[in-house]
Formats: sequence, C-alpha cells, structure tokens
Amino acid sequence: MTYTPPPRRPRSPLRLRKNATPWERQRPTWRDAKPSLIDASLKRALARPSGNWFVLGDSRDIRADTSFGQTVAGVELVAWRNERGDLVVGPGACPHLGAPLRDSPVSCGTLICHWHGLSLDGRPFAGWEPYPSFDDGLLAWVRLDDIGGEQPLDQPVLPARPPLAGAVAGVYTGLGVCEPDDIVANRLDPWHGAWFHPYSFVDLTVRDQPATASEPGSATDDALIVDVSFKLAGRLVAPVTAVFTAPEPRTVVMLITEGEGAGSVVETHATPVGADIHGRPRTAVIEAVVATSDRRGFAVARVITPVLRPLVRAAAGRLWRDDLAYAERRWQLRTRGR
Repeated sequence: MTYTPPPRRPRSPLRLRKNATPWERQRPTWRDAKPSLIDASLKRALARPSGNWFVLGDSRDIRADTSFGQTVAGVELVAWRNERGDLVVGPGACPHLGAPLRDSPVSCGTLICHWHGLSLDGRPFAGWEPYPSFDDGLLAWVRLDDIGGEQPLDQPVLPARPPLAGAVAGVYTGLGVCEPDDIVANRLDPWHGAWFHPYSFVDLTVRDQPATASEPGSATDDALIVDVSFKLAGRLVAPVTAVFTAPEPRTVVMLITEGEGAGSVVETHATPVGADIHGRPRTAVIEAVVATSDRRGFAVARVITPVLRPLVRAAAGRLWRDDLAYAERRWQLRTRGR
C-alpha cells in the first residue's frame, strides 16, 4: 500500500480542556459498543487473506551475532541474520538430536548448534529447511503454510506506514492467555477507550462505523472513525481523529488522520504462540508504533529515537496490561459458552 502524507497543519493542535467531565459522568458507550457490531467486524477481518504470514517479532531483535527463538502456533522457530544481513527463519530444533537452536550462537552468519557443533548457514541441510520469511524494516514475518492453510502470498499484507527514516518507531511485545481473535476484537472496540484507559484517553466519540450487514471479507465501509483526545499533562490534551481498519485476520491498524501526529500509525498484530502447560491458548501481541509529524521539533525527536523507543514501549505496555485483561476475559467467557 502507498503511504500518502497528510496536509501540513501549522496551527498547534494542543488544547486545554475546559469544564472537563469527570470519569463517572462521561457518556456511557455500552449501547454503542454492540456485541453484534464488534463480532461482524471481527468476522470480516477473519475472512481476509493473510497468505499464511505471521509476525515473528521486532526486526531489531533478530541480529547477526545471536539466535532469536520464538514459537508460532506451536511451531518452534529460530531466526538470525546470515552473512549478508538477510533474515533467516527455520525450525527451532537441531536436525541432529533436537537441541534447542534458540540457545545457540551465530558466527559470521552461521548458526552453530551448542550441543555438537552442527552448522547452519540458512540453506537446507540434513532435513532442516528454512521457512519463507520477510523483513519489512520494522517487523520480521514468517510464512507457515501448514498452519495457515490459505493460498500462500509472496509477502505479508502490509499496511501503509510513514517512511521509517523520517519517523520515530518502536515495537512492544506482550503475551496473553487468549486467542488472536480476542486481541483483534479488543482493537475493534474503540468504545472502551475513555472508560477503560482514562489515564490516556478522554472525550472519545466513534463518529462512523461499519454496518453489521457487510459481507465477510468486504472492505467496503469497514472502518471505525474515532475522535479522541490523548492526555498529555493536567488539562492539556491533543485531539485527534483516528481510523481503525483490519487489513488481514491478525492485524488491526490505527491511522491518525487529523490532529497532532497526523499520518502516524499503530499496528497491532496478534500471533498465536501455542498452548501453555494447562492447555490454554497463548497469543503474542506485537504492536508497532510509527510516529511522524511535520513539526520542526520532531526532527529533534528523530535524533533521540533510541532514547524514545523505551518510552514508546512503556506507553504501549501500560495500555496492553489493561487490554490483555480484556482479551483474556473475553476468551474465558467464550470458552464457558458466554
């Protein structure tokens, strides 16, 4: 998808809230957050193709000097960079005696099993074969055709995002006892924002929403348009308009279209991990934040991006401590037939 930068807005978008409504007196949103509406949006998202691609993790976490281990839908995986810096993803068990390759070192682009020294350079060897993988510059993806069961695509379904060279980007990863559907359903319910996250959001209104009767898989009129203010300090807020869409079954994208940071994107990806020791499903939330602005001061922010990344992850982590509780509760009720 092609990214189109928003029009330049020279006027400061920050506001001081006057006569702010207390949390308990704000307008209830439960009538608007219809379960049928959320479920219809979820079904349409699930009907869209993924090409069997799953987000593996933060691209920066996969390096040339060490291995990176992850489990996706019960499949043990190992990832590293070869001598050209390309992403390599393959089975996480050594083909010799099954050693965990996630614990093995990488030297000059070659992974060396720490049990008996078997070397893998990313090419098929002794029954070990790499999986198709993709690095979009921010996230690492793996294609698992046996798990996805769809028609494979050459690359993931990628949402449009600002150029990374001119943005501040960070990736948060969390883990919940739920399924990917529960994560996606959480993000397709923006009505809970000002009630459940009052430390971050105020004055939230959903002013456009998809119809419940849209055909599964259709992208027509399938966007949630939200007016909301981000709390900054005291009564100082930044009002924005955000559009929520689900381009594929395990991804929900929030694009800020008006206000401070217009053009910024938050991508929420849900990757199934596998069952825990109690047989409960686990899902990784991998959220990529790509912030941009045409303000002059933003150039300074780009310079100190390494300092800002932990702050971006911390902010996302605070929200997801709540939202994972929402998703986990949804899974618990669903498994009880409610």
